[in-house]
Amino acid sequence: MSRRVSPPVEEFPKLRQPLTAGERTVFEMFDRHLPVEWEIYVQPHMNGLRPDFVLLNPKVGIGVFEIKDWDLDAMRYSVEKDDDGMPALVARRDGKRFSLQRENPVLKVNLYKDSIYKLYCPRLEQNDGFAAITAGVIFPYADTRRVKGLMRYFLSNEEAEEYAKYHPISGMTEVRSSNVRAVFPEAFRSRSRLMTEALAEDLRGWLVEPDFAKIQREPLILDPNQKNLVATWPASGYRRIKGPAGSGKSVVLAARAAHRADQGKSVLIVTFNITLWHYLRDLVVRGLKESQSINLIQFDHFHSFCRRVCDDAGFTNRYQHICSKYASDKNHLLRVAIPRLAEEALETGEVEKFDTIMVDEGQDYEPRWWNILRKALKKEGGEMLLVADATQDVYGTGKAWTEEAMHNLGFRSGPWAQLKTSYRLPAIAKSYARDFARRFLPPLTADLPDEEQADLALENCRLRWVQCPEEEGVEACVRELLLLMRQTGTKALANADITYLTDDTKLGEEVISTLSNRNIRTVSTFNQSVMERRREKMGFYMGDARIKATTLHSFKGWEARLLVVYVSEFRTEESKALIYAALTRLKRSPDGSWLTVVCAAPELAEFGRTWPDHHERGHGVVLFHTVAE
Repeated sequence: MSRRVSPPVEEFPKLRQPLTAGERTVFEMFDRHLPVEWEIYVQPHMNGLRPDFVLLNPKVGIGVFEIKDWDLDAMRYSVEKDDDGMPALVARRDGKRFSLQRENPVLKVNLYKDSIYKLYCPRLEQNDGFAAITAGVIFPYADTRRVKGLMRYFLSNEEAEEYAKYHPISGMTEVRSSNVRAVFPEAFRSRSRLMTEALAEDLRGWLVEPDFAKIQREPLILDPNQKNLVATWPASGYRRIKGPAGSGKSVVLAARAAHRADQGKSVLIVTFNITLWHYLRDLVVRGLKESQSINLIQFDHFHSFCRRVCDDAGFTNRYQHICSKYASDKNHLLRVAIPRLAEEALETGEVEKFDTIMVDEGQDYEPRWWNILRKALKKEGGEMLLVADATQDVYGTGKAWTEEAMHNLGFRSGPWAQLKTSYRLPAIAKSYARDFARRFLPPLTADLPDEEQADLALENCRLRWVQCPEEEGVEACVRELLLLMRQTGTKALANADITYLTDDTKLGEEVISTLSNRNIRTVSTFNQSVMERRREKMGFYMGDARIKATTLHSFKGWEARLLVVYVSEFRTEESKALIYAALTRLKRSPDGSWLTVVCAAPELAEFGRTWPDHHERGHGVVLFHTVAE
């Protein structure tokens, strides 16, 4: 029997937050001396909390540990009373006082223990169940007596005496001698009546390393066609690439951006939605040979770029004036007034120019905007890249990119470079996405992925459709999210990989509020304040340890393996394109992928009945239910 370690030991050198020397030493002690039944989770994404180690034995209990590599001689550490008369950890060096209360390891580990007990293992016995969790603090490079003397102020008398074994404080003496019994007194129990496999499953969903964290350590993988598009470039300096969802358009963009940055060239990557920045940046980082090359790459969205060039050119007052002038006409402001001023700034002002400019999700751009971006390109050796998928034209701008229009945009005559194979979508999900496009999208705009021959019995992909009345949308979404959470932990799935998408921000807010009432934290972009929603989008990224929740618009270009999608509207061509985009966000994985659609649009009920796992609900009652074999 081998020990379960997540992430695997061989991946430790690639962790985005490398292990400290002390953490590595403690891990080796645990790995060598703990009974093999103890699972070790390193820096787990625990719903926004990041303990250094969580240990789990389904028959015995749980251990959560905070490691501090502090040298207690480097500063003068002490405990003082704060303004409320409570003990606070402080340090002094060179006459300066530093508060260390935010880094207080006892407070941190007690928070982890409390969260595990109340939130992540809610089925633990009340009161007695607290004893199933050990919360330990380890200082690998500090004298044990000094550590205990410093930390004792933050342990209650009850903890210090009767329950000291559940709150062990250890120093270099225990670590150097590999005295695991002192570091983790409960480690050598054979079993406990308080712990069960079912309780372990509750917790594993929060401990298993999320898919996005694993992928981020892998280099970009390209097929021969994609490699050719990255390695070669047209003499004109302009390239356009189109392809269906999941065909690797963003991967090619990221790989070329990394290639140019590694050559010392400046790169501007421009998107339409703000949330896509983090996804593209993560792709670019995986393609870089030199990590510092990322400093040569700027990420922006078009209107933010316009604002920046106006500021650089000294047009700040004029920019603010037109924003006030057209405040009641946002469409004219964003589509005409701001771009026109930015164009003038680029033509007359001293603004930054780039060696490379790239536009992702180009179907969302107007051709005139592309021409404005061209003015920010350096004349010597500059190159531009446009990638697009007309099938995901959710703003109705894609139809403007005619061949005639593109003659005036720097492109030479001839076909687009094309990617045809969708690597993202599981075969069965690809089949249903193609069916949706054939039924509901205009045939001239449908750029569909190739058909794929696959043994669907071997491909672990679950598709589920829930048709419900609009008034039951919140309840249905919460129910499906909780149902998906029950799949995590035992199937190498993590709760942090769950993403909830909706076309209704008000309903989305109600869903995350309901989850919050159940102590399930999310990172979302549903704030009704425009400014706050913008800030939320800037902070939205898959590396966040919480469940993700955003709009169908904001998730364009992204991917996830655990998806719940809510659809309320199906009246316009743009809404149909948006639904198609959502259906193609599912990412295949050998460990499985799940897509659930909760639909309140009656026009899609018939399409939903074709899905393998189908439910229809009416006012709380299941009216129709099928599970296809």
